[in-house]
Formats: sequence, C-alpha cells, structure tokens
Amino acid sequence: MYVKRCSGVAAAFMAIIVSSCAVGPDFATPAPPDVSRYTKEPLATHTSSTDAAFGKAQHFVQGREISAEWWKLFHSPGLNALIQRSLDANPTLQAAIAALRTAKEGVYAQQGKYFPLVQANAIPSRTLTPGVISPTLNSAANPFDLYTAQVLVSYTFDVWGLNRRAVESLQAQADFQKFQVEAAYLALTANVVVAAIQEASLRGQIDATNEIIDANKKMLGILKNQFTNGYASRNDVAIQEAALAQVEATLPPLRKALAIQRDLLTALAGRFPSQEVFETFKLAGMTLPPDLPVSLPSQLVEQRPDVRSAEEQLHSAGALVGVATANMLPSLTLSAGGGYTSTALANLFTQPNLAWSVAGGVLQPVFDGLTLLHQRRAAEATWEQATWTYRGTVITAMQNVADALRAVQNDADALKAARDFERAAKISLDLAQQQMQTGYANVLILLTAQVTYQQARLQVVQAQANRLSDAAALFAALGGGWWNRVTSPPELKLDVATAQVTPLADKHE
Repeated sequence: MYVKRCSGVAAAFMAIIVSSCAVGPDFATPAPPDVSRYTKEPLATHTSSTDAAFGKAQHFVQGREISAEWWKLFHSPGLNALIQRSLDANPTLQAAIAALRTAKEGVYAQQGKYFPLVQANAIPSRTLTPGVISPTLNSAANPFDLYTAQVLVSYTFDVWGLNRRAVESLQAQADFQKFQVEAAYLALTANVVVAAIQEASLRGQIDATNEIIDANKKMLGILKNQFTNGYASRNDVAIQEAALAQVEATLPPLRKALAIQRDLLTALAGRFPSQEVFETFKLAGMTLPPDLPVSLPSQLVEQRPDVRSAEEQLHSAGALVGVATANMLPSLTLSAGGGYTSTALANLFTQPNLAWSVAGGVLQPVFDGLTLLHQRRAAEATWEQATWTYRGTVITAMQNVADALRAVQNDADALKAARDFERAAKISLDLAQQQMQTGYANVLILLTAQVTYQQARLQVVQAQANRLSDAAALFAALGGGWWNRVTSPPELKLDVATAQVTPLADKHE
C-alpha cells in the first residue's frame, strides 16, 4: 500500500511537470528590415578613377561573402602580423572573452536548479538541560551527548517555467556576451587597420612636406644669389625665407600626430608605449581592394555583432517577463530528510536510531503591497525598451553601411579632384620657378604657387588614405566576416602579480 501511494504521488508530480508551461512571451526572431538597399538612390556599380596611386575604380559586388580576414586584402604583411599580435594580447578583447566565460558559468549555475538539492550534515553536540524541564532522553541522562547524521533533499517543481525562463534569460545574456566578443574583435581589427592607414597618411604628408621644404630651400638659394648679383631685392629674399619657415612650421604637428598614432598602435597590440611595435606603415606598402562586397539589408541584421547583441538583450528581457509572472503564481516544493540520531557514536547507524520525514508545500503570495505586480510591469517596460533599442541598433547599422558606401564613392571623386588640382598646381609652380630664375616673375606669384602646390600635395595624400580607410570602414560596417572565421581568439590568463600571460583551457570542452 505504501509503495502504491508513493507511486501515485510520483505520478501526480510527473503529470504536473509534463503539463506545465512556461509563462511569459515566447521569443521570436525579429523580422528583417523591409528595405532592399541602403541609400535612397540605387548603388552605382563602381566608383570614379584617376591616374594617381589608389586611384583605380572600385567595384561594388552585391551579395559577395566577406572574408573573415578582410584586412589581408590590403596586401600589407606588416599589417597582417600586427593584427595577429594584437588579437593575441589586446586587453579589451581578453576582458570580453573573460566576461563571456562568466556569463556561461551563470547559465550552468542556473541549470543546476533543474535537479534536486541534496545536502548532508553531521552534528555532534553535548547538552545540559535545566532540572525544571522534563528529561530530554528516555534514559534521563543529563548532560548528554547527541550525534546526528542525515541527508536532506528538496526540490521545487518548475510548474510555471520560472527556472526555464531564468535559464533562457541567462543563456540570452551569454549569447549577448558572445556577440560582444565579436564586436570587440571587429573593433580591434578595424582600429588597427585604420590606425595603420593613418600612420601611412601622416608619413606621406611628412614626406610631401619635406619635398616642398627642399624646393623652397633651393628657390631661396636662387633668390639669395640673385640678390647678391643685384637682380632681386632684400624684400624678395625675406618673403621666401618667411615662406620656408611657414612650411617648416607644419612639420612638428605632423610628427606629433605620427608619434601619437604609433602609441595608439602599440596600445592596441597590448604593449606599453616604451615597447613600441616595430612595424611601420607607408601608403606605398598597401593596396586598395578593387572589389567591395555589399550584403543585403536582410543579411546585415544577422552579420552585425551589435545587432545580434541587441537581439539577445531583447530575448533576455522577454524571458524575464516570464520570471516576473511566475513569481506571482503558486510554487510547489517537495522536501525529504533521513538520517540517524544517537547518544553514542558507536551505534549511530543502527535501525532504532533511524528517522525520516517527507513534506510537500505550496506557497502562494497573498499580499505583498503589489510588489510582484509592479516588478512584472517593470519587466514588461524593460522588454518594451529592448524592442526600441533593437530597432535603433538596426537603423544605426543601416546608417553605418550607407555612410560607408557614400564615403567610398565621394572620396574616390575627391581623389580625382585632388589629383587634377595637384597637376595644375605643379604646372603653375614650375612656370613660376622658371620665370623667377630668369627674372620675369614677382616673388609673390612664386609664393602663391608654392602654397597652392603644398596644399594640393597634402590633399592628394589625405585623399589616398581616405580611400583605404573607407574600404576598411565598409568591411567593418558589414560585420567583418566573423561568421566565416574558423578559429576563435585565444583565451588567456593574466597573473597580475607577475604580469605573466598563459593560455587558459576551456573546462567545458
């Protein structure tokens, strides 16, 4: 009879579990944006071109897959090596990876509540009771020793799916952190590429400025010679000296910017400023990618780490509505305990000293000052907030791609115009120098030609760097191809006391 009763109770509990449901909204993947392109006007098939370096036309390829190592399209061995070292040592990336491990462990911890809680204890004690109290023991011994050893088991049935929703929310948070790792990976690689291009641009501007300084020095020498021979005035020489000093004054800011850029690259590589990276970058050592992929807007929401992160936050917020709802409903708990109690340790584990108990309980909140109701409403408001945040993230992602596409097209036009400007300015400067040497031009005309040519040279260098940066920005805006990556960044452990870094093995593999 006892066995039948126990079987009946167990069957009833199983029926409750099987028929139970998880309250709260079930998550559904948001629909992709109902647009077919990023810009108002149709995207051109290619950009403009010119005869300068990095002036070739770039072609937009709709639907082309993005390489996981898209930076290799710039064909810079130094850049490839620096990015690899940065991925192996960047603190921000490693911090994101550690946060992912934390989130995973939170999921595993919550999943443990699917199982009963089993505890064991052993309690030895010695007790003296007052004489006015009846003897505690049958033997009337006082004081007395008491030894207790027991096992306690408790289990709260997940009738309303409270624990399932909690696990669902934590899993969504872990997935959110996974995409945060991808976002950190993408930001790191893109920042290294852009910083390297900026360094190359600064070096190009410094080289161009030095060339202009050399030309100004030669012209100053000619003017001084003409002044000695009476063909030029002292005022002409002074004007050229001022022009030379003005050009030379532009060098320190460029050198300062270059030094700062080197510090940035060193920091991205996870090193201190005194441990500067040995790679140096020049525009001549890079190649402009001729073909640029353009993913469909419906694909972008699956590729962008920030959009996927926002989606998982939406998922987590929806699951927490279920948690808040389940907290308002009855909870069913079953507990049992069994063990031995004796006054002598030697005969503790014998049949007369056996004791056990089984209990079940139902807990239903009756009045809590509407705390649980308002907690549920707060969870619903958070869920609504997450929906708007997700939409805003999608809009920003689309904007990033549109901006990058417009930059690629317009900066190609800018390079073409800068190249035309440089060509015309060089002709004007050559004519002014020839006329000045023969004494048929005013020094102010020469000065104007020199300043114009300097501006043209710098504009060309900056426009060339912009085209490289635009390509990098487009790859980053499209998600960076993380879904095609075969291996993950290494997980490292840092010993703060010794500053030693060692690989960290995944305990769950």
